[in-house]
Amino acid sequence: MVLVDIHCHILPGIDDGAKDWMTSMKLAREAVQNGVTHAVVTPHTLNGKYLNHKKDVIRLTENFQEMLDEAHLPLTVFPGMEVRINNKLLEAIANDDILFCDEEGKYMLLEFPSNDVPSFSSSIVYELLREEITPVIVHPERNTKIMQNPELLQGFLEQGCLVQITASSYTGIFGSKVEKFARQLIKAGQGCTFASDAHDLPNRQYQLSEAYDKLSHEFGEELAQTWKDNARDLINGEPVEMRWHPLKQGKFFGLF
Repeated sequence: MVLVDIHCHILPGIDDGAKDWMTSMKLAREAVQNGVTHAVVTPHTLNGKYLNHKKDVIRLTENFQEMLDEAHLPLTVFPGMEVRINNKLLEAIANDDILFCDEEGKYMLLEFPSNDVPSFSSSIVYELLREEITPVIVHPERNTKIMQNPELLQGFLEQGCLVQITASSYTGIFGSKVEKFARQLIKAGQGCTFASDAHDLPNRQYQLSEAYDKLSHEFGEELAQTWKDNARDLINGEPVEMRWHPLKQGKFFGLF
């Protein structure tokens, strides 16, 4: 069975994920134990602290795959990035220094600051879509501004963005408020797949299988399988659709 993780921080020494190769291999074993067969390794870039370059990520990913093969670990890794929304993003794309979920550059993991959605975000998204790049907004359920103003996310959905929810948000690792909001987004169709967002940090372990089991129990096996298929379609550059509807504002009064 194929289980794809489109977002994890298990390359060594280039962001706040794995600190060295030993840690990378530990995280890889945890991924395999959790059922992951394919993973896009996605170090941060353009976030003000980490600036990673395409060629370096590709080189490290190739080295990592060689180590995985030598260790007979059944995990296939692909180079990617978690890209912070930034005024320098379009320039980086023009300079061929950004990695995507897929080889053809159709889907890009797009991150907002934890507590904000910058005012220029919609214009950057507009330019990305003009270039036929679909942003996949990562972990909006953990963004405090979106939690307080869910219509911000809906604006990006109207533009044509996709949404990835962190598996451990839905399983409750980040607390009940984040878990509740993740569930509300799922119920409204405002998500298309889970990802681990795994780091070598407390409470940032792999939870993909647990999240999909919970999704199957709460929303049905068909939706869980669709979300798994969507992750595979993203790395293959295949079409992914979200059938979503707006959230009612009153439902959020219980969050705070």
